[in-house]
Amino acid sequence: MIWLNEWIFFQPYFLKNMMNHILKKLETALLALAVLGANAAWAVNDLPGGPAVRQLNLHPPVTKIAEEQVWLHWFMLIICTVIFVAVFGVMFYSIWKHRKSVGHKSANFHESVKVEIAWTVVPFIIVILMALPATKAVVASKDTSNAELTIKVTGYQWKWGYDYIKGEGEGIGFISTLDNTQREMSNSGKPEPTDDYLLKVDNPLVVPVGKKIRIITTSNDVIHSFAVNSFGIKQDAIPGFVRDTWFRAEQTGDFRGQCQELCGKEHAYMPIHVKVVSAEDYTAWVAAETKKMAAKQDDPNKVWTLAELTKKGEKVYAANCAACHQPNGKGAGPIKALDGAAVVLDADAGKQINVLLNGQNVAMPAWKQLSDTEIAAVISFTKNSWSNQTGQLVQPADVRAARQ
Repeated sequence: MIWLNEWIFFQPYFLKNMMNHILKKLETALLALAVLGANAAWAVNDLPGGPAVRQLNLHPPVTKIAEEQVWLHWFMLIICTVIFVAVFGVMFYSIWKHRKSVGHKSANFHESVKVEIAWTVVPFIIVILMALPATKAVVASKDTSNAELTIKVTGYQWKWGYDYIKGEGEGIGFISTLDNTQREMSNSGKPEPTDDYLLKVDNPLVVPVGKKIRIITTSNDVIHSFAVNSFGIKQDAIPGFVRDTWFRAEQTGDFRGQCQELCGKEHAYMPIHVKVVSAEDYTAWVAAETKKMAAKQDDPNKVWTLAELTKKGEKVYAANCAACHQPNGKGAGPIKALDGAAVVLDADAGKQINVLLNGQNVAMPAWKQLSDTEIAAVISFTKNSWSNQTGQLVQPADVRAARQ
């Protein structure tokens, strides 16, 4: 009983020490987290044309439209702040100055015509002052006439397709996807500090400086949104619809954006990289891309060997399919596995060709943007990889016939 009495007597002291110990441990843990957070924040640097460390303001503008948007942002903020301070200042002053405790009594009065007119006219003038520059900027941002270069941007799950349809470079087209090394960093769960993390692509969109660029957006599957903050553009890409916007970059450099419409599980892996170059460099790039495209245009009647197709198909699979079906072909979640899949093992290759050309369900989009040779190669690769050692192959002519 003596020890029990002593424990009861010292219980408040014991609880106090225990709480102090817990608080010290918590303080140490929070301090460690703060240090780690600070180190993580400063482990990367500002990305020119992209996000900055601890960024609070808008991206630095490089187009007139973006400059107007930044000006409008601060203009509206200042007006709203002044109104807020004035209204609440008068309200709190009146409450404090005319409080009952200092002898003030409630006034009994009827409406005032002057006051009614004042609080109708003044807000109307303020709205007009705010609406005029805003309307001017909106109208200017929608004027896509007289463009010197027109580019069609197609959103896919989860990449961007660029087709130069008018102006210098007409006929050039390619797919832009997240750089594979960045995806591997993300899949590891412990990405290294990188300035352009999840913003690096394999094929950036290249445009000349000082030229009016019209962007036509659409989508192959779900709603995406093409947005580059430094240009002041954001245009939804909607399946079955064509929308447009424009920009004229006033300085060269690399500018980055992202899909800004939630479009599925790989939404974070749809970066946009626009490379603005001089007119001379753009002309040189067009010439190089034209030669590259000519070299890729395989004869659809060429008969490929299995080794040639699987080698080419492995590259096509890594760039377009591995993100969902996994490099080992096992799939994940709602994404079906290709390793051991019935449609892959089936001797009728037409079934798999149909899936790639037309899609299947919601999870599997159509891949008509791939060439006949690329589709034939990736099908041949899946039919002869992992445990799928079928020995079957598909020729580009088979895909070409299925398109017709």
